[in-house]
Amino acid sequence: MRVKLIVTFCLIAGALIVWNLRTMFMSVPDEANQGVIFRIIYFHVPSAITAMTGFYVGMFASIGYLIKKDLRYDAVAAAISEVSLAFASIALVTGSIWGRIIWGIWWAWDPRLTSFLVCWLLFGGYLLLRRAIDEPTQRARLSAVLSIFASVDIVIVWKSIEWWPNQHPGPVLSIRSGGGMAPGMEAPLYWNLLAFVLFCTALILIRIRQDAMRREIDALRRTAHTL
Repeated sequence: MRVKLIVTFCLIAGALIVWNLRTMFMSVPDEANQGVIFRIIYFHVPSAITAMTGFYVGMFASIGYLIKKDLRYDAVAAAISEVSLAFASIALVTGSIWGRIIWGIWWAWDPRLTSFLVCWLLFGGYLLLRRAIDEPTQRARLSAVLSIFASVDIVIVWKSIEWWPNQHPGPVLSIRSGGGMAPGMEAPLYWNLLAFVLFCTALILIRIRQDAMRREIDALRRTAHTL
């Protein structure tokens, strides 16, 4: 059942992205001030939202571990955080490309960019911490604490353009106060967001499945050593 779900999510996500690419390049006009490079928003924003949502879901899984002391919650938190970090990396790369074209530089120490980089480093440290500790219970406990601490930065990332207006453009989604795009330009962003969320979910399910198989192999290996 899980394999069928993974395949279904991947197929739907792939179809949405292919359809969206046609829409973005054939139907959506160039942005008045930024031209064709503005289309990178359809990958930059969905990847950032997917990453931050994933980090928060991983935080709740970490809280679940601290409450229940069940390592399955830790495995879910680790899988979600790992996949979300990949999408955060996409957001950083696409943001740098966008900045290079619009601002003339690859990176600016803007509050939004800086806080997002800090978030990326914190969750990168989360994965490094997990590799550095072998004892499962201690690893899960310390990882959960770091996940909760790092998730505080997501609020800073989200609100930074309102708290410290700077180079970074303001909200672009109509669901946020002051946001909004020209008619016909916003819908592809939501469809790409759906595709990214589905693809992210499929990857998380794959990582959870891999971790479960690894635990089974380790258990069989320990049993074989005792014989």
